[in-house]
Amino acid sequence: MHLDLDLTGAPDVPLDHYWSRVVGAGRANEGLRADWQGQLAQAHRLGGFGYVRFHGLFHGDMFVYREIDGVVAPSFHYVDLLFDAILAAGMRPFVEFGFSPPELARETATVFWWGANGAPPTDYVKWAALVRATVEHWVGRYGIDEVRAWYFEVWNEPNLGPFFRGTRSEYFELYRVSAEAVKSVDPALRVGGPATSNFVPDARFDGETEDTAQHETVLTAPDLDSLDWRPVWLEEFLRFCADNRLPVDFVSCHPYPTDWALDGHGNGRKLTRGVEATPTDLRLVREIVDAGPYPEAEIHLTEWSSSSSSRDFTHDYPQAAAFVVRSVLASIGTVDSLAYWTFTDVFEEEGAGRDPFHGGFGMLNQDGITKPTMHAYRMLNALGDRLLHREDGLVVTRRGTDVAALAVHYPDEVALSAPASFGTRDVAERTLATGKLEALRLRLTGLTPGDRYALEVVDAENGWAMAEWTRRGRSSNPSIADVAAIRASAEHGAVIHFTVSGDGVLEADAQLRPWAIALLSRA
Repeated sequence: MHLDLDLTGAPDVPLDHYWSRVVGAGRANEGLRADWQGQLAQAHRLGGFGYVRFHGLFHGDMFVYREIDGVVAPSFHYVDLLFDAILAAGMRPFVEFGFSPPELARETATVFWWGANGAPPTDYVKWAALVRATVEHWVGRYGIDEVRAWYFEVWNEPNLGPFFRGTRSEYFELYRVSAEAVKSVDPALRVGGPATSNFVPDARFDGETEDTAQHETVLTAPDLDSLDWRPVWLEEFLRFCADNRLPVDFVSCHPYPTDWALDGHGNGRKLTRGVEATPTDLRLVREIVDAGPYPEAEIHLTEWSSSSSSRDFTHDYPQAAAFVVRSVLASIGTVDSLAYWTFTDVFEEEGAGRDPFHGGFGMLNQDGITKPTMHAYRMLNALGDRLLHREDGLVVTRRGTDVAALAVHYPDEVALSAPASFGTRDVAERTLATGKLEALRLRLTGLTPGDRYALEVVDAENGWAMAEWTRRGRSSNPSIADVAAIRASAEHGAVIHFTVSGDGVLEADAQLRPWAIALLSRA
């Protein structure tokens, strides 16, 4: 990557940090833990995240649902503890209404280690009363101006059986009563959906429930990226809402660049799409919303990662960070948020992870140690609010008089979106070893003479916690001293300093290893 840029004549357009507006977490009850709350503050400080979204608001372990003489009369003590902590961390909740409380669930313990009740409520009137009472409580506790700044999303991935043991029509009705309940408290509150996963190129979700026979389309395709991948239920949802005059302040879906398909014998195959999947999907969502009945609706993609598995070892490797940076930079200007799933490995969908680095979704491991994806968001957060230059894998930005540039070396030899590594770390290790060095040479003119800049590089040798964990024997139960050493090794990457010349020229160069990310910023 070679760039010679005169900053005095460079285009200067606003740069929205859409990537840090929302971040994901596992479930509400995990947010009552001190380590979760500490890591949320850490992620906010490093990544600049504004909202956090999670499952399980109404799960039994939050002890919300109560009835007195047949009237819904919820209890909010645990919810208050969680939401107070989120606000104290400088963030806001991106509320997901779900799943059913056990007292209303048509089926119980349908998904996850913690037994989420992924089934429609048996009584939509009582569900609506619960939603309304919850929002009224928040308005009373935090004030209407604060709650108007929140978002209210109805359910999670209702197209997938374990998460919603019902039909598409039942979800649409659930959205209707939920949206009306929210708006009955205050019309300015923001509600949306359908929070579906994933993008598919076939007719599996065209009916009321998923038709797994349609998976044959992807199983037999010689090239996944030649197929027409589209968001699930989005257009049907918008039509339903328009036909019924329902509010849609934002649309949401989950653009993982993967597909978990079943063959004719019920055996699963985990497929990864090409590296352009995310920017392609985000542009498509923008086109659908712009052309639909709610063109003013915001677009919040409330879950996203290189794969939808909390046991994908690639999540712990530099290639996950390179995937984030490349995808985010390629998708500037398309959506209002792209929520990385998740900020922490304090996450129990499959129970707690066995090892400190077990392929969990988190940017921070269970001990709060920085993983490469956290560095990716820290570097993205360091970018300015004005975009001066963008090309494949490189941006230059400004905030005031400070200039920042971010580059990523995503090797041409890998055509997939950070290939997943299940069961063992073999695929992750082979992918990490793929590619060759690439020169990064930046020449920027129009800077203030004498200013100092730093080029920080995170790669397989610098700022990667697993490297130190490996040197220390990869213990599943590291000592306090080991944790401290691993943490220290991952605080930052390698740093090279440069000084702007007397004629206002900065020349910075480095050799980037495959999967490296590099930030140039004021020292």
